[in-house]
Amino acid sequence: MPDDRFVLCIRNDGYQASLERRKIYRLIADSQAESKGMLRLVDESGEDYLFPSDFFVPIQVPTEASVAFADS
Repeated sequence: MPDDRFVLCIRNDGYQASLERRKIYRLIADSQAESKGMLRLVDESGEDYLFPSDFFVPIQVPTEASVAFADS
């Protein structure tokens, strides 16, 4: 999973049921959404949705740890 990208949630204003602050999420590639300042990821409902990119900061996850996201 070397091409996977991960973000850390730093805000969840208005999305408290969907996003957990301080939680790591794996991004789903969506260049069209990203060009509009949004990120696509699987939220707490188990479905993928778009969220404002400023709610997250990109992080590096060690390869050994990224396997934990394989089924999410």
